Amino acid sequence: MAWKTLDDMDLAGKRVLTRVDINVPVEDGKVTDDTRIQRISPTVQNILASGGRPVLLAHFGRPKGQVVPEMSLKPLVPALEAAFGAKVRFAADCIGAEAQAAVGALVEGEVLLLENTRFHAAETENDPDFAAEIAKLGDIYCNDAFSAAHRAHATTEGIARLLPSCAGRLMQAELSALEAALSKPERPVMAVVGGAKVSTKLDLLGNLVSKVDTLVIGGGMANTFLAAQGIDVGKSLAEHEMTGTASDILAKAKEAGCTILLPADVVVAREFAAGAPNETVAADACPADAMILDAGPDSVAAITQAIADSKTLIWNGPLGAFEIEPFDKATNAAAKAAAEASKAGTLVSVAGGGDTVAALNKADAAKDFTYISTAGGAFLEWMEGKELPGVAALSA
Repeated sequence: MAWKTLDDMDLAGKRVLTRVDINVPVEDGKVTDDTRIQRISPTVQNILASGGRPVLLAHFGRPKGQVVPEMSLKPLVPALEAAFGAKVRFAADCIGAEAQAAVGALVEGEVLLLENTRFHAAETENDPDFAAEIAKLGDIYCNDAFSAAHRAHATTEGIARLLPSCAGRLMQAELSALEAALSKPERPVMAVVGGAKVSTKLDLLGNLVSKVDTLVIGGGMANTFLAAQGIDVGKSLAEHEMTGTASDILAKAKEAGCTILLPADVVVAREFAAGAPNETVAADACPADAMILDAGPDSVAAITQAIADSKTLIWNGPLGAFEIEPFDKATNAAAKAAAEASKAGTLVSVAGGGDTVAALNKADAAKDFTYISTAGGAFLEWMEGKELPGVAALSA
């Protein structure tokens, strides 16, 4: 996909409308985790170093078109200044006279943060007049919010069609990593998909079986696939109404030449609690009064061997109930194997999704993955093969 980056733009003296994701946790008026702010810092620093004037556009929470004081972006200013090492001015609206005056007063070396774009219902409606009003404030549009790229909103899609546009550094990194993993991967390609429900990942599984060589299915989803093969999964979490769909996916994978790895052995317990008495049994030998909570050692061995045989890995979702011990063993072992291969340079590994990031951090493996996406919904929709409006607009 052809999209421009900051390197393609002449930023000197230009007002750069920069869409960012700074949905960070705030307690008592202070930012408690500035990870998302740190991730946009390279883009802002780049614009400043090039003589541009960054004007930040962002939403915060879901105010649904109303001005909600608790969802103001103003409390984020100190954290932004600390991250950027620059003066950050604030305007109490993102359109109108106040925004125009603030942009007009902005000098080189400073950053301007406009108020929550979702205080206007026109933002999520992608209203063309609203987009045009914001576009008046800038000379160039830079989208650095991949996490919001699956939304066709005024500040993610509308403005991109009105101004010379490019991807910011975080957006560029996300797109490059995902293209390397799915669009132009080095083969063999492997995907790990876990989580509770097949129903939430139907599009994802359907897309992956035609694109990857090996697909590992874990977590509660795996129980549904085992049930689809006539295996009694006891009291395990499973969507028995989805077994027909699971069978269809298995058939589609076979037709596409994709090997699906389901647990060959499982760890079972009678209660879902940390340290609960448990045992490892064959996948088709789950006691009627027990539940499957993790993949067993034989399954882990097969997964780690598949990782060793692969050149590219896409990961979304845990292999078991990773939140509590000892049902985190499979996820931890597979994550560490992927991290080691990535660190050794034999594997390109891309992971994303809330539970995924938490699981990889818990396994102390995230730092060695090639790329960790914090984008959530946008990451999933990309993996599902869907066009993301915010990305498509940059290529228009």
